[in-house]
Amino acid sequence: MSILEIFNNQVLWSALLPWTLAQIVKVPLEYFTTKRWNWSLLLRAGGMPSSHSALVAGACHAIGLRAGFGSPLYALAFVLAMIVIYDATGIRRQAGKHAEMINAIVEDMATGHPIQQQKLREVLGHTPLEALGGTVLGLLIAQILWMVGF
Repeated sequence: MSILEIFNNQVLWSALLPWTLAQIVKVPLEYFTTKRWNWSLLLRAGGMPSSHSALVAGACHAIGLRAGFGSPLYALAFVLAMIVIYDATGIRRQAGKHAEMINAIVEDMATGHPIQQQKLREVLGHTPLEALGGTVLGLLIAQILWMVGF
């Protein structure tokens, strides 16, 4: 076995390619809505499509295609994908809403010496549509890689 075998791992590529594509697609999508280029989106969480959802959906689907959709390995991948997608749309989204409220409270404080606090990131999670977009992207890339025989 060689470490170079990692470059032939279909499941890994089926996860990493949708994740990368999702991160790249966020930049032009943001530009179309704000008319500003935001290159930091390449390395940040949140936004459309969900790269987390794309990553786990791609890996899960590729595992199902390789090991079988009735295999214990697929069941594990499916459960972990559900946890990640739920976390992205539920817990992380709520944390983002909390950050938004805290930022508003800090801005509203009208004291003689404003609090010097770094603004919290408000886009931590995903809307269900963003998670769906990432999930579909992951499934499509994994299916395409399977169909071309990679």
